[in-house]
Amino acid sequence: MPYCTQESERVPHGHVLRCSPLPLPPAWPCHPAPHPSLQPPEIPSSSLCSYRPARMALLGGYCEANSSMAQAWVQQGFQPCFFFTLVPVVLLSVCLLLGALQYACYVRFGRAMEPKYIPRSHLYRTQVMLSLLLALLPLGGLLWQLGGPGRLYGYMVLYACLWAVSWGCAVTLLQLEHTRVLAHDRTRGHGTVLLLFWALAFAAENLTLVCWRSPLWWWALQNTDQKVQFSLWLLRYVCTFTLFILGMKAPGLPRKPYMLLVNEEERDVENSQPLLQDAGRTSSTWKDFRRKLRLLVPYMWPKGNRLLQGLVLFCMALMGLERAINVFVPIYYKNIVNELTEGAPWHTLAWTVCIYVGLKLLQGGGAGSTGFISNLRTFLWVWVQQFTNRQVQVQLFAHLHGLSLRWHLGRRTGEVLRSVDRGTSSINSLLSYIVFSIVPTIADIIIGIVYFTSVFSAWFGLIIFVCMSLYLTLTIFITEWRTKYRRDMNTRDNEAKSRAVDSLLNFETVKYYNAESYEVNRFNDAIVKYQLSEWKVSASLGLLNQTQNLVIGLGLLAGSLLCAFFVTEGKLQVGDFVLFGTYIIQLYTPLNWFGTYYRMIQNSFVDMENMFELFHEEQEVKDAVNAKELHLEAGRIEFENVHFSYIDGKEILQDISFSVMPGQTLALVGPSGSGKSTIIRLLFRFYDVRGGCIRIDRQDISQVKQASLRAHIGVVPQDTVLFNDTIANNIRYGRVQATDEEVQEAARAADIHDRILSFPDGYSTQVGERGLKLSGGRNSVWLLPAPS
Repeated sequence: MPYCTQESERVPHGHVLRCSPLPLPPAWPCHPAPHPSLQPPEIPSSSLCSYRPARMALLGGYCEANSSMAQAWVQQGFQPCFFFTLVPVVLLSVCLLLGALQYACYVRFGRAMEPKYIPRSHLYRTQVMLSLLLALLPLGGLLWQLGGPGRLYGYMVLYACLWAVSWGCAVTLLQLEHTRVLAHDRTRGHGTVLLLFWALAFAAENLTLVCWRSPLWWWALQNTDQKVQFSLWLLRYVCTFTLFILGMKAPGLPRKPYMLLVNEEERDVENSQPLLQDAGRTSSTWKDFRRKLRLLVPYMWPKGNRLLQGLVLFCMALMGLERAINVFVPIYYKNIVNELTEGAPWHTLAWTVCIYVGLKLLQGGGAGSTGFISNLRTFLWVWVQQFTNRQVQVQLFAHLHGLSLRWHLGRRTGEVLRSVDRGTSSINSLLSYIVFSIVPTIADIIIGIVYFTSVFSAWFGLIIFVCMSLYLTLTIFITEWRTKYRRDMNTRDNEAKSRAVDSLLNFETVKYYNAESYEVNRFNDAIVKYQLSEWKVSASLGLLNQTQNLVIGLGLLAGSLLCAFFVTEGKLQVGDFVLFGTYIIQLYTPLNWFGTYYRMIQNSFVDMENMFELFHEEQEVKDAVNAKELHLEAGRIEFENVHFSYIDGKEILQDISFSVMPGQTLALVGPSGSGKSTIIRLLFRFYDVRGGCIRIDRQDISQVKQASLRAHIGVVPQDTVLFNDTIANNIRYGRVQATDEEVQEAARAADIHDRILSFPDGYSTQVGERGLKLSGGRNSVWLLPAPS
């Protein structure tokens, strides 16, 4: 539109502009209107049309500068007309189509929650306010275009309308999930539609970063219009990112399934406990992620070991070097093809081939093979893994020994050992997957999108972005769905191993009662249940793998066809097609492994759940804050009005009082279950009394350190309690620093020295597990008549 002179006439609502062509000097040629983000040249307002007196921007075509929306990539970036038409259409399609389906399901199969169960959350109100703000932001942009120096184009109006409608639908779905619940809702968290919508909205704002060098966008900040547009983008970026993060937390939804809340309100104790366990077992493994991460952080950085800390930093540097090499390998492969096609000199071709082979030898996991750098990093990381494994096992072992006797009497040894083994090994796997698999994979994905968008075309970047978004979304949702099968398999595995350990530990009893076939059948039933759960895990894994292969295949097909078309059109060279094929396979390889890594992380979290439960078992008997050492003088023991019960409401000891003088022998006589062993356990402070107190030399044992208390007491239990070690080490266990002479002196005092010397190995004789190789005393045998 040429510049023109101004003839205005006042009317009730403004001015009517009549413009006539004005001859322009050569320095001011007529040209189409520039992009809104670019300022027109300053022209004297006295001779040219002025838009500001009318306070209106002239409405241009649908796209700026009479361009076509089919031109997606222009001047090193997306064409704004194309981008701001595609984004709201995709968001609105997702929100309207899938949102309508979700709304219909909630209306037909759901129910309204009672107001007292609806969470009152400030974060939920933040979600609503941010969604409303995002809906209104494009309207603010329109007002700026109307009052500013730029023109208003059709795509801007369409963008504002569709954007506002899509975010309005998102607010409706947010309110729907806040107030209604499905009848069979067993999970917590937002639905798929909202999570996908927020993820796409945030991804769209990130996609604008590929247009960093384009003059059609606002990154240069050269004028007021660009600064305003950049401010609006920055506000959209912060709001969408915040909504995406809050969506993971879902603050506006109940923390527990709705029916569980109703049952808890009715105080149905008998039914609420199983429901609590089910709720915990069907929830996402990412629940309480911060608590789990706090347990892992001390093992991620080898505190106090400078050598291992240096190894960690060096391994990180090697990982960064791998990422750089993965970029240059396909580029040099492309150069080789182009030089062969164009007939380049031999020395140039040979140099390119040598560089390519050298990079290929160094290349690591990004290409699906282990190169020199990857092998070196794996070799060095072994020491860090061993440190982590040792620290976890030692700390857990110390924690288990610190638990009360009540817990140890109720434990299942096989299940505990299995949980410890799986938990400690899964920590190493988890750290390795997160540090050296997830982070590099995300970096490779971002590099691939930016590279193809910048060097090839925006269509290639869009294909890769859509394919990977769909791939990751399906991987995450299917993996979350199949987590319950993995948990059930672990439970069945624990049961099978626990039955096997219990049966082997009590093999003598099994043989007494001729129950070998019964134990074998029980173990067989446990294995059958485990294998059924294992089949479900394998079948769901097969479904996940097939889905991933389908998505990758479709993306590779679309990109290869587009690249081949550009080669036939002369826009790309043959080497570019080879580059695309090589790079896309190299890119999809870590992406394919990303699903495996995510599954492994899920499995590691599941495997660690039982170990985390062990870590959070509270010590029932603890030393007092200002506990002192026990000072033994004469050895007077006093029980004063002691009350104790293992179970509330059923007292074992009622108002027991007695004293044992130094040098006195006291016998506790009574039927089984009358509390004789309980008194000994209370004296050792395996339990705390419910009432009264126990004193040694006028010192309350609850106010002294447990270690000093037990160091002054010796005990000969009624059961044979021996370790699978030598006789000498079993005698020495009471004081591990004792010499061999002191051990033999103790054996003479017990009148067993001569008997020990009669054994072929003497004091080095192995006693067997739990001392079963030695006689434990008399056994009573009855002969029962055969059943008639």
